[in-house]
Order: sequence, then structure tokens, then C-alpha cells
Amino acid sequence: MSILWEKSETWRWLVRRTRDSKPFFLAFATLCGVVPGVIGYGVMQLTNSRNPQLEARLRENARPESLMMGKVNQERLAEYLGELQRKEDTNDRYVAALRGETLTRTPYQRIQPVPKQNAEKKSNSNEKA
Repeated sequence: MSILWEKSETWRWLVRRTRDSKPFFLAFATLCGVVPGVIGYGVMQLTNSRNPQLEARLRENARPESLMMGKVNQERLAEYLGELQRKEDTNDRYVAALRGETLTRTPYQRIQPVPKQNAEKKSNSNEKA
């Protein structure tokens, strides 16, 4: 910054004006925030494509894993939104997630713990054999 201060008369003028005039400072700060925001919004609008043909082409070229994950996420979202629509209690979902468990079936019967003990017993029996 010292190079700017020593060499640039424009920089020194800008610093003096913002230091001495509060309205100029507010106008300059607003300008520095609004102009990049407007430019960014314009770029996002220009690059956003809602072209159905493009979306169809991208879906055709999608990998099977991506399609499968999209279907799974859609099913999970549909289940969750259905529970919300029926005003069911979904607190058990959060409790199970904190424990590292997956929810299936009906509430309070659907908690499925991750089987750790069985995997350890099998690995120990394989080592002994």
C-alpha cells in the first residue's frame, strides 16, 4: 500500500476525500458494494440456462451413479415431505442421525443401528481359522 501512497496522486486524493468527507465515504463505500453486486447478478442471469434441450442432453450423458443418487435423494425427499404433510413427528430422524443410524419403516420402529459387533466377530473368527 505504501507504493500506492507514494506514487499515485489519485490514491492520495481518494484517501483524503474519504477521510475528510463522510458523505463521500458513504457514497464510495456504496459504489464499491453495489457495482460488483450488479455485475455479479448480471453474469448469473446471462449464464443461467433454463433450456430444456440442454437439460435433456446433460441427463442423457449422466453417469449411472449420478442418476442413482438423484433417484435416491428424490425418494428420501418425497418421504420426508410426506411426513411433514401428514404432520408426523420426525424428531426420531434427528436422534438416529446423531447416533449414526439410518431410519427405515415406521417412526420409532424404523431405527436400524449400524452393525459393528457382528463384523468384528466375523473378522476375529476368520483370523483364528
